[in-house]
This record gives sequence, C-alpha cells and structure tokens, in this order.
Amino acid sequence: MNAIVALCHFCELHGPRTLFCTEVLHSPLPQGAGSGDISGQNEQAEEEEGGIQMSSRIRSHSPAEGASADSSSPGPKKSDMCEASGCRSLAGGHPGYVSHDKETSIKYVSHQHPNHPQLFSIVRQACVRSLSCEVCPGREGPIFFGDEQHGFVFSHTFFIKDSLARGFQRWYSIITIMMDRIYLINSWPFLLGKIRGIIDELQGKALKVFEAEQFGCPQRAQRMNTAFTPFLHQRNGNAARSLTSLTNDENLWACLHTSFAWLLKACGSRLTEKLLEGAPTEDTLVQMEKLADLKEESEGWDGSEEEEKPSSQPNVVEGQELSKSSPETSLMPDCNSWNVAHRRLSVFRSLRHMRQVLGASAFRMLAWHVLMGNQVIWKAQDMDLVQSAFDVLRTMLPIGCVRIIPYSDQYEEAYRCNFLGLSPHVQIPPHILSSEFAVLVEVRAATRSSLYPTLFDEEQSLNKYEFIVTSGSPVAADRVGPTILNKIEAALTNQNLSVDVVDQCLVCLKEEWMNKVKVLFKFTKVDSRPKEDTQKLLSILGAAEEDNVKLLKFWMTGLSKTYKSHLMSTVRSPTSSESRN
Repeated sequence: MNAIVALCHFCELHGPRTLFCTEVLHSPLPQGAGSGDISGQNEQAEEEEGGIQMSSRIRSHSPAEGASADSSSPGPKKSDMCEASGCRSLAGGHPGYVSHDKETSIKYVSHQHPNHPQLFSIVRQACVRSLSCEVCPGREGPIFFGDEQHGFVFSHTFFIKDSLARGFQRWYSIITIMMDRIYLINSWPFLLGKIRGIIDELQGKALKVFEAEQFGCPQRAQRMNTAFTPFLHQRNGNAARSLTSLTNDENLWACLHTSFAWLLKACGSRLTEKLLEGAPTEDTLVQMEKLADLKEESEGWDGSEEEEKPSSQPNVVEGQELSKSSPETSLMPDCNSWNVAHRRLSVFRSLRHMRQVLGASAFRMLAWHVLMGNQVIWKAQDMDLVQSAFDVLRTMLPIGCVRIIPYSDQYEEAYRCNFLGLSPHVQIPPHILSSEFAVLVEVRAATRSSLYPTLFDEEQSLNKYEFIVTSGSPVAADRVGPTILNKIEAALTNQNLSVDVVDQCLVCLKEEWMNKVKVLFKFTKVDSRPKEDTQKLLSILGAAEEDNVKLLKFWMTGLSKTYKSHLMSTVRSPTSSESRN
C-alpha cells in the first residue's frame, strides 16, 4: 500500500511534531537510508526536524517549524529544542529501521521524517492538522480529512499519561496518509481496529509508569504546595520527556516499526483493485443470480424436504456440477500413489487437447452438438475423464446454457441436462441413439497394438482409451456449420496461439454472439416484430444461416433474468410505442 504511517506529538513548547514514521519504498533505498548518514548530515537541521536537511523551497511550505525560510539562516537556538529528546524519536546518528519483504521486493523504512522533501511537507502538514484543527469531539478518537493536493489522512488522536505534564497527560496521534481517498475510506474499519490496538498497548505501558511514579512521589499534592511557582520553573524543564521514558520501553521504536510495517503490508493486501470495463457480462450476471438462488435455498432449507427427494435422482445445477458420489470413493479404492498420478494425467486439459485426441472430424461433430444445445452423453468408467471433458466443452457455451449431470447410473432426459455422464453398463433408449438431437461418446479400452510405451507422457496419456463419437445426425464434412464453430476451430489449429490466448478468444467470441442474442431477443420477444423484419435483422447480424439461427435461439435460454426483466419492464411503454409509430 502506497501510504505513510506516522506517530505525532504535541509539544507544549514547540507545538505539533512528527516523532516517527514508516514509509513504503518500491525502489532501491535512497542514499543514506539504513546508515548513520540520515541522522548525521546536518546536526543543526536534525535538532530542528530530525536529521533532514531542508531546502528553502520545502521549508517555505512548513512555517509551523518556527524557522526562517532562508536556507542560509542559522540553526535553531538551544531554547527551541526539548530536553530529554521530547521532540525526537531516534538519537543523532541512528540509522533508522528497514524491513525487507522478500515476496514483493518492497522495503519498509522507518525514521523520524520521510527522506523525500515533498513527502516531508505532506507529513508535516498532516501532523499539524491532526493535533490542532482536525480533531473529533473530546480530542481523542479517529477522524478523516485531506484533499487531492496534500493527500488524505486517517488520524487517531489519544492521550498518554505523564505525571510531570500539564493535566498529567500528553497528546499524541497516529496518522495514515495516502493519495487514494476511496481506498483509505474503505480501509477505515481495518485501520481503526489495528491502530486502536497499538494505542491501547502504549497507553497501558504509560499507565503503569504513571501509577508507579504517583505512588512514589504524588505530583498533585506537590503542585498544590507550589501553586504560586511559575509553571515552567516548577517542572524544571521536564516538559520534554520522551515516549520511551513515559512507557519505560527502550525497544519502543523498534516495536513501532514492526507494527507500522505490518499495518502497511496487511492493509495493502486485504483490498485489491479490479478493472471493470463497461457493463458486466452475461456470464457474470448469471453467476450472481445463481449465487443468490443458492443463498436463498440454504436459508430456507428443510431437512424433511431433502428426505422426500428420491435418492437415485442426481442433482443438477445450471452452470455448476454436483455429483451424486465422490470420484475418490467410487473410482480409486486402495489406490497407490502410482495409480493416482497416472489417473491425474488421464484427463482433457483444453479444447485443443481434446481435438488432438478425438480427431478433427469427431471433434467438429461433438462441438456442433454442444453449440446447438443438443444432449452430449459420455459413457466411461473413469469419472475424472468425463468430468474433465465436460469442463472443457462447457467453455464454448454461456454459463446460463450449461446443465450438467457429471455421472449417473441411469439415463436422464434432455430437458434435465445437456451434458450427461453415464457408467458403461447404463442402457440408453434406442430413440435417443437414433436422434439427431443427441451425440454419444463411448470411451473404451484401446487395443494393445495402439498403446504407446510412454504412458506417462502428457501428450500420450489418453492413448489407452478409444473414443467413439456417434450421432443420429452426423455432421457432414462439407457442412458450413455455425460461424462461431469455424472461428473456434481456426483458433485451435493456429499453433501460434497459446492455450491462454485461445481461452480469451473464446470469451470474446461468446460475448460477441451473446450481444447478437440480446438484439434478437429484444427484436422478437419484446417488440414482436414480423418474420420479414427478423430475417433482415439476421442478415445484418451475419447470422442468417440455419445453424446460426438455431444457435441464437438456444443461447437465448442462457440470458440472465436481470436482462430479461429489464427489457420486459420497458415493453409497451408510451414513449416506445410512439417511437415505433
């Protein structure tokens, strides 16, 4: 996360001061970081603002420092510095703290002030505002402020007990600065909880020290006896006690560095940005609707209804797969690791892989039936193989058009699923085998002569099987077929395209044809245009061929309910009727 976390303190002599800050560096460390050069470049400038030598341009942006804007002006006087390091966290010459994140090659650097002059100015201004004007009621708690020029700030002010301070407490704040307002607001709950934990730990340590000092030498009674003594004189300069003294923790700054670095890393990894270009796709809308339906079903689930469902009927979920039995329990009882590894290789990895295994003509027939919405039946003993085949084939269809029964012991009608996996002994009705609206893929053991010796070669892992693709309506080799099928085959045969690129091509092709489906649905179902106008529209869309029309009608069933309801809500409106007339 590109942000800075800083601990600030309100000094009774010099006003708001930055004590300690942690920043994220994506590039190599600046010169001097992690070494004593940071704190020892200029002793006078360090005494004023923690070891960073300021130029006149930057110092003009921080008038609250009380120093002249002239870079050649002398350093601050001795009276302008707190004793006992009250306005300073790290001693002169201290190298600071650096943590390396090996996973992201990011460095978290902690010191009293940022090294970059512009960041110094931003942090300085946020520090002044957090301890002066930008405070919540009661002067203790979280608040948000900022602008586009100086960044946005999450600030949490708090008090630390001090027996020698005015009112027996000192005022501090922990601020988080970043330029992304939306990201910072979304991180409010997380930052509030974690920063509140850091503050509680600091306050707890300081309270123990305060109670011990009050028990040994009560300051309230002593002040009452010296009520007429000037306030600064009676404290004898002890207004500048350091935070390490107040908490009695010499490792305080190292602990704060660890906490701040973890806070920056955790807050940056809990939220991720995702670029959405345009409206959500139909697949995204359908997935959201399915999740909503599953949530409603889980909330209204009744155990008695589940018992009434026949146990022999497998589950079907549109766009998802549910199996009646587990592949591990039904296929691999008491398998050793050799068989498990072999089985994992015996699956389809992509459409290109399936085309290589089945052959060009058999794959074209199978893909044609898939795109047309016909029932695709696989008969095999290996359930993993059938599941992988369905996972590959379903990528050609919109999610709303996918209804899968991965494996069943009986035939299921086409209205329940368009992808059906069967065990080899299941009998398929004769009218289905001869139907033009179904395709059958039988997986048999290959003959010994066709087996290759390299059974573990990924390219030859399925050679132990023989795939027979049959249908009552075989696709002729010279048949043109739907346009999208020809484009899919062109992408699969192009060896210059990787598997990932082919997947993106499928996404683009599906979205292109789903847009045509939307136009056709609006034209025919909503506007009820005549058949002649529909033919003209199909010609404009480049889908006047018979196979393209069948494909569009089938894919129309995969439109989301959100899109359909939106169109139906505007049908027959006065404005639309007037525009048509």
